[in-house]
Amino acid sequence: MEVDTSLSQSSSPVPLPLILQRPSVPAILIAQGAEALLFRSTYLLPSLPCALKYRPSKPYRHPTLDLRLTKHRILSEARVLTKCRREGVPVPGVYALDEGAGWMMIEWVDGEVVRIRLNEWLSRRAQEGVPQGVEDGKLVGLMRRIGSAVGRMHGVGVVHGDLTTSNLMLRPVPAEGVNGGGMLDGEIVLIDFGLASQSTQDEDRAVDLYVLERAFGSTHSKAESLFTEVLGAYEKSFKGANIVLKKLEEVRMRGRKRSMLG
Repeated sequence: MEVDTSLSQSSSPVPLPLILQRPSVPAILIAQGAEALLFRSTYLLPSLPCALKYRPSKPYRHPTLDLRLTKHRILSEARVLTKCRREGVPVPGVYALDEGAGWMMIEWVDGEVVRIRLNEWLSRRAQEGVPQGVEDGKLVGLMRRIGSAVGRMHGVGVVHGDLTTSNLMLRPVPAEGVNGGGMLDGEIVLIDFGLASQSTQDEDRAVDLYVLERAFGSTHSKAESLFTEVLGAYEKSFKGANIVLKKLEEVRMRGRKRSMLG
C-alpha cells in the first residue's frame, strides 16, 4: 500500500485506541480521510505487517448514534471483504476487528496504487516521444486486469462504491528471471471498501463502472481511449455484464445531462 511519509502518528487529531498505543510496535499513520485513519502496524508477529483502519468517534454526533454507525460500518466492510476473499476476488484479507472500538486489521498489500503507476507510465511514454494512440501492450494488459477484477467483484454481488484508480493496487508478482516485473506488471487488488455494499442491482454495478470511467477521464486522460479494454475484460469475467453495460449507457446519458445543466 502507498505510504505517505508526511503523516505521522503524532499528527492524528483524535485519541487513539489502545491497540495503537503499544510502545513496542509503533503504528505509522499513512492516510487520513473524512471517516477513517489508516495505519501501518503488525499482526501477531513483528514480521507480519498489517493495515489498521480506525474510525474515530465524531463529536458532532450523538454518542449512541455514533457508536451504532461505527459498528455498522466496520462490520459491513469486514463482511464484504470476507465474502470477496472467500469467492476468490482479489482483496485484502481480514485479520481482526473490534467494532465497538472502531478498528479493523487487514492484510498489508505490497505494491503501489494504480493511479501513481499509470501516471508514471504515461509520463514516461510522453517523454520518450511515443505518439498517443500507438499500441501499448503493457497498458492494454493493465486495463484488462482491472476489468477482470471488477467483473469478479460484481459477480459475487458486491459493488465498491468508490471505484477509482486510487483504490486499485498493483501487487508485484515475481517473474522468473525478472526482479519484480515491469512498471505495469502485477496483480490487481481492490482496496478501501468503506463505501461498499452487497448488491445485485445492475444499476449499482453500472454506477461503479461509470465512476471508474470518470476517474480515467479526469486523472488519466491519455489512457481514457483504452477504457473499452476494461469493459471488454469485464464482460468476459462476469456473466451478467451485458445488462450492466446497457445500464452504463443510461448512466452516461444522465451524467451528460447533469453536466449540460451545470
